[in-house]
Amino acid sequence: MASFSCSTWCSQMTLICIFLFMRLSSAGDPFKFLNFEVSYIDASPLGVSQQVIAINGKFPGPTLNVTTNDNVVVNVRNKLDEELLLHWSGVQQKKTSWQDGLPGTNCPIPPKWNWTYQFQVKDQIGSFFYFPSLNFQRASGGFGGITINNRDEIPIPFNFPDGDITIMIGDWYTRNHTSLRSTLLAGKDLGKPDGVLINGKGPYRYNDTIVPDGIDYETITVHPGKTYRIRVSNVGISTSLNFRIQNHNLLLAEAEGSYTVQQNYTSLDIHVGQSYSFLVTMDQNASSDYYIVASARFVNQSQWQRVTGVGILTYTNSKGKAHGPLPAPPQDEFDKTYSMNQARSIRWNVTASGARPNPQGSFRYGSINVTEIYVIQNKPPTTVDGKRRTTLNGVSFVNPKTPIRLADQYKLKGVYKLDFPTAPLTGPPKMETSVINGTFRGFMEVIFQNNDTKVHTYHMSGYAFFVVGMDYGVWSNNSRGTYNKWDGIARTTTQVFPGAWTAILVSLDNVGIWNLRTENLDSWYLGQETYIKVVNPEPTNKTELPIPDNALFCGQLNKLQKPQDISYATSIKGNASKFSYMLLLLVSTIFAVFQ
Repeated sequence: MASFSCSTWCSQMTLICIFLFMRLSSAGDPFKFLNFEVSYIDASPLGVSQQVIAINGKFPGPTLNVTTNDNVVVNVRNKLDEELLLHWSGVQQKKTSWQDGLPGTNCPIPPKWNWTYQFQVKDQIGSFFYFPSLNFQRASGGFGGITINNRDEIPIPFNFPDGDITIMIGDWYTRNHTSLRSTLLAGKDLGKPDGVLINGKGPYRYNDTIVPDGIDYETITVHPGKTYRIRVSNVGISTSLNFRIQNHNLLLAEAEGSYTVQQNYTSLDIHVGQSYSFLVTMDQNASSDYYIVASARFVNQSQWQRVTGVGILTYTNSKGKAHGPLPAPPQDEFDKTYSMNQARSIRWNVTASGARPNPQGSFRYGSINVTEIYVIQNKPPTTVDGKRRTTLNGVSFVNPKTPIRLADQYKLKGVYKLDFPTAPLTGPPKMETSVINGTFRGFMEVIFQNNDTKVHTYHMSGYAFFVVGMDYGVWSNNSRGTYNKWDGIARTTTQVFPGAWTAILVSLDNVGIWNLRTENLDSWYLGQETYIKVVNPEPTNKTELPIPDNALFCGQLNKLQKPQDISYATSIKGNASKFSYMLLLLVSTIFAVFQ
């Protein structure tokens, strides 16, 4: 295939397509075009040289900064030596589960190939992150922040901040993802992480004994008296982290797309996969710089001292370097009540506008009748068919070679089963591709029961669900009497403490195949996930867009895949990808209008 270059005619056709699309669509929502080149680079975040995954040569990758209802087009070039998918965690992909970037919905992007994601951040605001979802790659990086801003006409429930700062925190190993996954496949635990990174960098040398010399650390410069919105995501593997800034209050403002009742915290536990944004006012005297700390939770602090991320907050008028001990974490190694009560205190701001001008609380989730109930129980890793695996309800999920959504599109049989159990199985665990059969426009109650010894965070793609209750012990029907049916936070992840349960409610109004998983990367990799299938019985482009024309094929449909001209893929630049995408949108829109 010859390489593509846009001529004057091509540019004119692009303008025509834009004009026609805006005339045919309900609103002329803006477009954001990005190119992501995913490659390995050498880095030494903990002082040991290793290979990390970078986006456009950066680790972490660039923040995807968009506004509600923007159409996002990301051309991804895979320069790794293995297959790749990027998952936009928290983006609900309304009508576009084809773009979710998970093995249940997409065939992987082969090495040296490019693939273009095309989705709209419809009716969303908030703080999220993206990451590579295959082959344990997130353990080597490839992640970056997602910021979805309010439209100008929608008020935010606080004064507009003076700046916006994204912080990625997470546990880290000096071994790369290929070594780590080999350890898991050999039936072993990963062991204690080697450290915690803040924005891809190691700890500030606050202690000469614990932190070696020569480590590059994160420094954030601020102006005195100003208020900043600081967005923090735990992008790590399996460690819950406590986040704090020395001598500064964290005024919680938003959790994964929902504005919260604003409360001050001196520190907040952020579990794997979770994102929050805080308003932080720089109201100190700047006698010195201040520590930014992310430390492991529920561990023996003396044994885990090295597993602590430390950055520096410096005022422009700072009078010296940070010194002395770090601000102390919560002292509750063997008592997780503090952390659970903190989680319960995070509530929905029902009077604030979200992505739309109507108050968030206008959706009265507490008065909706539940149509389906799933009690989902995890357990510590166990042996299934001779392999060390993790399970949900006794099922260890096996990703099929043909993605579930693609199998449905081509009416393939035997790829998966719609038989995920509504309660834990009583027999021996099994390995299967077992999927939840969700009811379109149903209202589902899910109870996560954590029988493991560590905190798990559970994520559901395609939706924001309401966290209505959590407690220690075994959930029962009587537990519903403790549910928060008014201002439980709506978000995309929730923590479940060991020996405890967490209950969520979710309205199944988004058609597609949606991943339900633990965000703890080691347990996810070993099978602790499933998918929820939500189908409109009356097929229409109003609830799900057609299969994209650039869909990749694999598994049973591998013969449908045409080879990609590598030189063509390399030559794709902004104008060409814009033109192609405009044509796609034009065709899709015309098709939808005349359905």
